[in-house]
Amino acid sequence: MALSATLYIFTVQLADVDRGVYQDLDLRVARHPSETAEYMLTRVLAYCLEYEDGIAFSDGGVSSDEAPVLVRDLTGRVTAWIDVGAPDVDRIHRAAKLADRVAIYTHRDPSKVLAALPAKRIHKAEAIPVYSFDSAFVEDAAAALERRNTVSVSVTERLLYLDLGGNAFSTQIEEHRLG
Repeated sequence: MALSATLYIFTVQLADVDRGVYQDLDLRVARHPSETAEYMLTRVLAYCLEYEDGIAFSDGGVSSDEAPVLVRDLTGRVTAWIDVGAPDVDRIHRAAKLADRVAIYTHRDPSKVLAALPAKRIHKAEAIPVYSFDSAFVEDAAAALERRNTVSVSVTERLLYLDLGGNAFSTQIEEHRLG
């Protein structure tokens, strides 16, 4: 018998000063059995940091052919492919051909993620940012996750402030490039 996903609820107050985005979000996030808490948290943060009209979590799990977070226009066309973790090179190459914009958010060592994604094999690699957070930030915040979470996400000058159930965390959002 296969294990089913566990539902997590996030009530988020988002204040992204860098992009001028201020939004209250109610997110229901299915954590798949193969998904770590760090991966799920990174997926939620990627959603918040990329928030715009048409954004949604995909239906697939960690090993799905879809990005964990997608942005679609009103016709259903994928305009942004937001990947998480350490995606494989073929997946990112296909994504760069499919979507107008691709971004990767990782909770892993960014140098290892970049080394596994050779730019010469990825369409428009130079335009794809890889964002990373301090590993201690991700581990500590993931440890504070509950099934129901009240969250405040604030971003200013690429510094991320996270209040998760009364616990305060912060990290610099580092940007790396494939190309």
